[in-house]
Amino acid sequence: MILSMLPPYGTSSAVVEGLTRTIAWLLVAGVTAMAAAPAVADSAAAAPTRPIKLVVLGDSLSAGYGLPAAAAFPVRLQKALKSNGRETEIINAGVSGDTASGGLGRLDWSVPADTEAVILELGANDALRGTDPKVTRAALDEILKRLKSRNIKVLLCGMLAPPNYGADYAAQFNAIYPDLAKTYAVPLYPFFLDGVATIANLNQADGLHPTAEGVDTVVNNILPTVEAFLGTVAGQRS
Repeated sequence: MILSMLPPYGTSSAVVEGLTRTIAWLLVAGVTAMAAAPAVADSAAAAPTRPIKLVVLGDSLSAGYGLPAAAAFPVRLQKALKSNGRETEIINAGVSGDTASGGLGRLDWSVPADTEAVILELGANDALRGTDPKVTRAALDEILKRLKSRNIKVLLCGMLAPPNYGADYAAQFNAIYPDLAKTYAVPLYPFFLDGVATIANLNQADGLHPTAEGVDTVVNNILPTVEAFLGTVAGQRS
């Protein structure tokens, strides 16, 4: 017999039975381990991605002036993103009447420490008041500088000056946003109110603030830019 050639293990039935049990156990253990491996991988793949924490730092245009809280831009944006499969936690840090300087003054407490991204929407009140473009530029520049130092990604939303202050003022003011976007290498949405400004039925009686339908138009127009921005943010998570 072949077993007789293996003296260290013996030839008794007890030894043979022990060897048989050992081999069977090893085979079962191997099959079990192989079956468990895909399950572990599948479990890891199924783990939900944590929502991106985003702050909308702005003025009345994002605060939702004259509208129910549920109709404000950050709320509507979060709903639209969720419908497209993008989970976010968005804080509405819009303050009606705020200027770029006002946003700078409250930056540290308006943008929590765990924030990953900011949509920066400030400057409309500066333009309406005829604020010196140098002042607006300096405030936005400092906001971008501080957020960059905190490793927070920014989507900059541009604003256009009204025509009543003249072409020279408009040229200086309107150049702020593309200039800063280039300086800090951040994405730019050229005009926050694109598709809504000057359209009567999309604005409230003051002609300045979007209606609920106007907010939805803003959201629909900016959504592709925001999704691309958040895709970059998610891709750079450590």
